[in-house]
Amino acid sequence: MGASAKFLAIVLLAGPLAACVTDSVDQGGVVYTDDRGVADQPFPADYRGQILAFLRTYLNNPVGIRDAAMAEPVQRTVGGRLRYVSCLRYNAREIDGSYRGGAQRAVVYVDARLDRMIEKAGELCAGAVYAPFPELERLTR
Repeated sequence: MGASAKFLAIVLLAGPLAACVTDSVDQGGVVYTDDRGVADQPFPADYRGQILAFLRTYLNNPVGIRDAAMAEPVQRTVGGRLRYVSCLRYNAREIDGSYRGGAQRAVVYVDARLDRMIEKAGELCAGAVYAPFPELERLTR
């Protein structure tokens, strides 16, 4: 197989693979569940535990989080589909041990499971009612 044929094969394979790991919505994040597009989504009863488990692996250093607050999941339209979304605010310790300010994230659930975390929460979290989330501040590795 010549160099141009190899290049063409790589290019043709890259498109479908990229579609598997990216969000079709312009809000960023990686999709972890098989979203069937069902509108009648169940409430994510264990949302707090799911967020804690996810952040333990998502954050470089999950120890020493400050100012943790979370809003209970509410239904919002995400990518044209009705989903439960929980908003989260926290100030995580950086690798060098410093704190650079709080982060606001939107957590999207599909079929009552954490599907993705959106870093640019913007309108998804507008008007969210936050309550302290002390379990996140006590997170360990």
